[in-house]
Amino acid sequence: MKARLVPLYFDPGRDEDFDRQLAALRELLAEQAEFLPPVAVGQPPPEADAVVFPQLLGEAYRHLADFKAIDVPILIITSEFGTLAMWDWEIAAYLRSEGVETIAPYNLAQTRNVCAALGVKRELRDAKFLVFQDNPGEGAQASIFKRFYWWEDECVRRIKDKFGLTIARKSYKTLAEEAKAIPDAEAERVWREWRLPTEGVDGRPLNSAVKLYIALRRELDADPAVRGVGTNCLNESHFSDTTPCLAWSMLFAERNMIWGCEADTMAMLTEYILYHSLGARLMMTNLYPFLLGDAALKHERIAAFPDVPAEPENHVLVAHCGYLGVVPTEFATAWTLRPKVLAMVNDNATAIDARMSTGPVTLAKLHPRMDRMTVAAGELTDYAQFPGSDCLNGGVIRVGNGHRLVSSLASHHYILVAGHHIADIENIAKVFDLEIQQI
Repeated sequence: MKARLVPLYFDPGRDEDFDRQLAALRELLAEQAEFLPPVAVGQPPPEADAVVFPQLLGEAYRHLADFKAIDVPILIITSEFGTLAMWDWEIAAYLRSEGVETIAPYNLAQTRNVCAALGVKRELRDAKFLVFQDNPGEGAQASIFKRFYWWEDECVRRIKDKFGLTIARKSYKTLAEEAKAIPDAEAERVWREWRLPTEGVDGRPLNSAVKLYIALRRELDADPAVRGVGTNCLNESHFSDTTPCLAWSMLFAERNMIWGCEADTMAMLTEYILYHSLGARLMMTNLYPFLLGDAALKHERIAAFPDVPAEPENHVLVAHCGYLGVVPTEFATAWTLRPKVLAMVNDNATAIDARMSTGPVTLAKLHPRMDRMTVAAGELTDYAQFPGSDCLNGGVIRVGNGHRLVSSLASHHYILVAGHHIADIENIAKVFDLEIQQI
């Protein structure tokens, strides 16, 4: 969805520099933005996602009230290269000091990301996430699952109020029954079209995983407004004879459908914003900071954290459902479907054993108040294996300050994004009126 931008100019009129720069922006952002007819500063603009200044003049200092009256994001893109021109730092600083926030990208990739984010913001207002759950918190490990904010009505309201996104709920029990009723022959036919790598998974376990994919695909086909889907797959695992890991990977490959392990809508929303704004490779996983000690070790059923060269206090083990977590095939350097690991799911269930490339990463998740996104830069240094545990293949991440991370985390679920993206996230956060809290 392209961003709809209104170019603004200062009276007494447009000049050749304005028109030249606007023409350059139309070409540079042809795939990301639609430019509406220009409007003079102070005149009411038509409905749009943002206004853009292709040119700033000294008149800006004398139009402060007009700037303050603008109720959509303000972009300053005044160089022929699709960025803020250095000559406009004074004006941008003046506006900021007077309480007028602007978005002034300093490279073309940021500008395109901001335009993509504006399209995402508009799309979310008419979109929904579909979650399958019946009585969240009442099933397996109730003492843990009853604590999760994303299942609270307050969370649903805050998401709606902030982003316009609707959270729709359906029965996981019914979905699982519909999946089980699908004939084996249909599952086998569908699987022949995919043939993803498996090890130790065939027959009924594979058919069950594919049947759940088919059932979910039918639900999505029936409602084109759905942009993300999740199931209460662990806490209410008693309803299903499988897990949705394979389905999530297949649906993402097929239609870029954002997935939600454990029906975590806040994780889904974080994924949606970052993936569709930045085009970033990402997935959701659990964080086990080394500083957490025995509490983390016991949960993963391991005796000790992996050895690291130095500063263990600044390291985090990341794992979910026995492996790194649900990694789409196109984001993975290695990917295999294996038998389930966790005791709480059906013996027939499966899990994805996958790796992302080592190197720079960013951890990110929306805060429960929906007014900020918490982020941390790190380095995925290695993978660690613990036979006989609930972490058969987890990642090891080095962060800058483990103590600050542990004291500031917003959740045990975080989005792992390949690459360092904090500066990029800071730019798109302005589109959504979010603060960035670096932890």
